[in-house]
Amino acid sequence: MIPISPGRTRRATLAGAVCALFVAGTALTGCSEDPNEGTNGVGRLPADQIQAKAQKAAASVGTVRLHGTVVTSGRTYTLDMRLKEQGGIGSVTTKGETFRLLRVDEELFLKADAAFWGQGSSGGTNDSKAADKLAAKYVKVPKGDPSYTKFIGFTDKNVLLSGLLTLHGELATDGHHEQGGVRTVRVTADEGAGGTLDVSLDGKPYPLRLERAGEAGTLTFSAWGTDFPLEKPAKGETLDYGKQLPTS
Repeated sequence: MIPISPGRTRRATLAGAVCALFVAGTALTGCSEDPNEGTNGVGRLPADQIQAKAQKAAASVGTVRLHGTVVTSGRTYTLDMRLKEQGGIGSVTTKGETFRLLRVDEELFLKADAAFWGQGSSGGTNDSKAADKLAAKYVKVPKGDPSYTKFIGFTDKNVLLSGLLTLHGELATDGHHEQGGVRTVRVTADEGAGGTLDVSLDGKPYPLRLERAGEAGTLTFSAWGTDFPLEKPAKGETLDYGKQLPTS
């Protein structure tokens, strides 16, 4: 956060003391401190411009971490992903099962436990030895496999954010808030039914929290511009299953 200067603190203290001199019921214009003082200024803008600046800020840096839930096609996914232009890494949980995703350029890898791969009732492999073998490795997902199309979007910063950071409906501002100790201004669409977006008032106007329209999940964003290592797993940790994975 941007530190509060001693000068600003003294001004705020003086303003409070002056206001205290007035008896109840006597109006004094200017007694309330400007909530946008010392911020990046986006809190003074119309809602559509705040959203546009947040989208531009998100696109201007190469890395981000996102955490939260996404509901799509009636299924809830809990994500904890770190993303950059070249790929991403993190975990996904759905229906009580957690697996790791790793993408480097166009290569996508999935790592899960034996129970995940052994879900015979869901089309997985009923062979416990095969499931154990898969569980020990990062399994390379073939491009033609349905899982590749389903999961690669969770590892693509540009695709994921371009879809998430657009609110649906008439935009309005909904006051000043705080997210993770950072001051924010909130933008809503259709009074919240079309989603809400908290945008940082400190530094660049990065998106910090998103509630998706239609109760389709809530995500927080952090570590904007903070790099992290991303490389393919070693050959000994990788298994190429073939042209199609078990459909668990």
